[in-house]
Amino acid sequence: MSTTSHTSAPGTDAGTVTEVELAISGMTCASCANRIERKLNKLDGVAATVNYATEKARIRAAGGISTDDLVATVEAAGYHARLPEPPAPHSGIPSGPDQRRDDAEPEPDELRDARQRLLTSIVLSVPVVALAMVPAWQFTYWQWISLVLAAPVIVWGALPFHRAAWTNLRHGAATMDTLISLGTLAAFAWSLYALLFGTAGTPGMTHPFALTISPSDGAGNIYLEVAAGVTTFILAGRYFEARSKRRAGAALRALLELGAKDVAVLRGSGELRIPVGQLAVGDRFVVRPGEKIATDGTVVEGSSAVDVSMLTGEPVPVEVGVGDDVVGATVNAGGRLIVEARRVGSDTQLAQMAKLVEDAQTGKAAVQRLADRISGVFVPIVIALAAVTLGFWLGTGSGAAAAFTAAVAVLIIACPCALGLATPTALLVGTGRGAQLGILIKGPEVLESTRRVDTIVLDKTGTVTTGRMTLAGVHTADGVDELEVLRLAGALEDASEHPIAQAVVRAARDRVGRLPEVAEFANHEGLGVQGVVDGHAVLVGRPRLLQDWSRPLTGELAAAAQAEAAQGRTAIAVAWDGEARAVLVVADAVKDTSAEAITRLRGLGLTPILLTGDNRAAAEAVAREVGIDVGPQTVIADVLPSDKLRVIEDLQTRGRVVAMVGDGVNDAAALARADLGLAMGTGTDVAIEAADITLVRGDLRTAADAIRLARRTLGTIKGNLFWAFAYNVAALPLAALGLLNPMLAGAAMAFSSVFVVGNSLRLRRFRPTAR
Repeated sequence: MSTTSHTSAPGTDAGTVTEVELAISGMTCASCANRIERKLNKLDGVAATVNYATEKARIRAAGGISTDDLVATVEAAGYHARLPEPPAPHSGIPSGPDQRRDDAEPEPDELRDARQRLLTSIVLSVPVVALAMVPAWQFTYWQWISLVLAAPVIVWGALPFHRAAWTNLRHGAATMDTLISLGTLAAFAWSLYALLFGTAGTPGMTHPFALTISPSDGAGNIYLEVAAGVTTFILAGRYFEARSKRRAGAALRALLELGAKDVAVLRGSGELRIPVGQLAVGDRFVVRPGEKIATDGTVVEGSSAVDVSMLTGEPVPVEVGVGDDVVGATVNAGGRLIVEARRVGSDTQLAQMAKLVEDAQTGKAAVQRLADRISGVFVPIVIALAAVTLGFWLGTGSGAAAAFTAAVAVLIIACPCALGLATPTALLVGTGRGAQLGILIKGPEVLESTRRVDTIVLDKTGTVTTGRMTLAGVHTADGVDELEVLRLAGALEDASEHPIAQAVVRAARDRVGRLPEVAEFANHEGLGVQGVVDGHAVLVGRPRLLQDWSRPLTGELAAAAQAEAAQGRTAIAVAWDGEARAVLVVADAVKDTSAEAITRLRGLGLTPILLTGDNRAAAEAVAREVGIDVGPQTVIADVLPSDKLRVIEDLQTRGRVVAMVGDGVNDAAALARADLGLAMGTGTDVAIEAADITLVRGDLRTAADAIRLARRTLGTIKGNLFWAFAYNVAALPLAALGLLNPMLAGAAMAFSSVFVVGNSLRLRRFRPTAR
C-alpha cells in the first residue's frame, strides 16, 4: 500500500520540512518505537510520533531539518526508514482491471521468512521437547540427536532475536529480545558444556572430556528443550503479530477500491471510456443506472436517485438533479446522469475518507506491552545478578564449575518461557473461544481498551437497525382494502428500480403473492410513478405527485403522512381511479435484539450513545424504541463521516474512553479512532478492517459478550504475567545463592509454563449471554 508523504520539499534533498511521514522497518516491540521517537524528538524543531502498529513515523519539523537528517537519525538508532512511494497521478482510487478486491496480494519477504523459521523450528523442536520430557523415549545417544535438532532452532530460528539483541546492546538498551537471546543462548551454552565436558552425554557416548566434573555441579544436565521450546513459542507469537500488523493497511485498500475503475467521458459528439485515474477536473462523464459515480462533481444533465449509503450509512437514496453535487463511489440508482468533474484523485471525498482512516489509525496511542516495560528493567538486573553470582563464587574459591553453574542457573531461571507464553496462550484460547462465538479479536493491544471503556457509541443503520428499507405500515382511506392497496401499488412499483419502491414490492409479494402486469408505466423523476394495473389508473409516490394530478390526500391520510414524517419515516401516497386511497410507510426497522443489547451494555457500566447521519426525528424514534436516553448528548443525528470522527474525538477530549460499533464505510474512520472499535460482520470490509473486534453474527448483543470476553482474556494475561515474574522473583535469589542448580531451574520454568497454559485454558469455559 502506498501512502502520502506530506513534505514541502519532496525527496531526500536538504530543505525545510513541514510534515513528513516515514515508513519504519526493524522494530520488534513497542519500546523500539519509543526509542526512535526519543531520538527524533531530540532534534531541534522536531515533533515526532512513531506508531509501532502501523510502522510509521509522522514528523513535524522546522529550522531547516531535512528528510535526510530524519532518515539518518532513525538509521543511527539501529532501524531503517524511507519515504513511502508516492501515489500515481490522479489516483484517489486505483484504476485498471488488475486491481480487483479478490486479487491476492504478494506476501512480504519478512512475513514469508518468519513463517519459514516458525515451521522449521516447530518440526525440529517437537522431538527435542518430547525426548526431554518422556524418559521412556530416551534411547541411546538421544542427547546428541537433541543437540543436532536443537542447534538450528537456537542459532538460525532465533537469529532475529539475537540480531535485535545485538542492535539493542550497541545502543545501550535492553528489550524482550535481549532476554530471549540471553536465555536461549545460556541454556544452549550450558548444554554444550554438559555434553562435551560433563556427564550429560553418558551413557551412550564417551569422549576425553567426559566424567571430569562431578554430576553434583549440574554438568550432567542439558536444557536444549528449554532453548528450542522458548524460541519456537516466541517465533509463533511474532509471526501472528506480524500478520495482524500487515492487516492494518487493509482498511485503506478496501476503502480506495470502492471507487469506479473506468468512466465514460464525453468527447466531441461521442463517448470515450478511460481509466478513472485519467479523469481531469472539468471533464464531463456519463453515469448510467446502476453505475458508480466516478468522482466528485456536479450534475449538468438528468435527474436520478443516488444511493449515498457509502457516505452517510443511511439506506434512503438522495434525489439529485441539475446543479446538485454528487460524490465519487456513490451509486446511481435511477436515471441517466451527466456529471462535470469538480475534484479528482486525492482531492475527492472518498480519498479524504481514506485519509481520515489513516490519520485515526496512526494517531491511536501505541500500547506498551507489560512484558516489554518490565523487561527494560528486568533484563539488566538479571545480567548484573548473573555476573555478580559468577564473581562471588569465584571469589570464595568454590571453583569455576560451581560458579558457572550458579550463574547459568540465574540466567535459565530468568529465561522467559512462561513470560513468552503468558500473552500468546491466553490470547490464543480467548480469541479461539471468541471465534466459536462469532467474536473476532485482532490482537492483545485491543484487550487493554476494553477494561477502561465507559461509553459506547452505536451507529444506527445496520447496527441498531437492519439497514434495509421495509414496509412499516399502511394507512388506508375508509372502505379501502389493505391487500388491494399492496397489490396495485406493489405491481406498479415492481417496474421501478428505486430502493423505496423495492421495499414496497417485497412486502406486497410476501402478503399478496403474484403481482399483476403493468401497462403504460411512466416514471416521474424525484416524484413517483404511474401506470395502469388491472384497468386502474394508479399513482404511487410523494404526496406532491398526487397534488400535481389534483388528487390530494384526504385530511385523515394527510395527517397520517405528516405524523410518520415527524418520526423520520418515509410516507408514500397511493391513488387510483382519481382518488387518494392510502399512505404506505417505509422505514429502516429496528433489530429485534437491539433493546436487549442496550440493557446488557448498560450492565457492563457503559453509557450508550446513538450516532447517525439520519434526521433527528428518526434517530430519536429509534433511541426510544431500544431504550437509549433521548437528549443532545446521547442522540447525535445529521452527521457526516468527518462528523462521526469529530464526535469520537470530542468524547475522548472530555475524558471518556469510547467504544464504537458500526458497519459501514462511513464508520471506518470513527472505528479506527475510537479506543475500541467493534464492526458488525454483516457490514463492509472497510469497517471490519478498521475495527479492533468483529462481530460476525451482526447481532448487537454480541458486542456485550465481546467486551466481557476481552476483559476476561486481559485479566488472564495479567495473571499469567504476574505469576511468570513472581516465580522469577522467588527463584532468582535461590539460584544466586547456589541453592538451585540448572536442572531445578529448568523444572521451575517448566512448572511456571504449565501453570500459565492451564490458567489460559480456563477461558474455554467462557459462556455468552447471547444465544
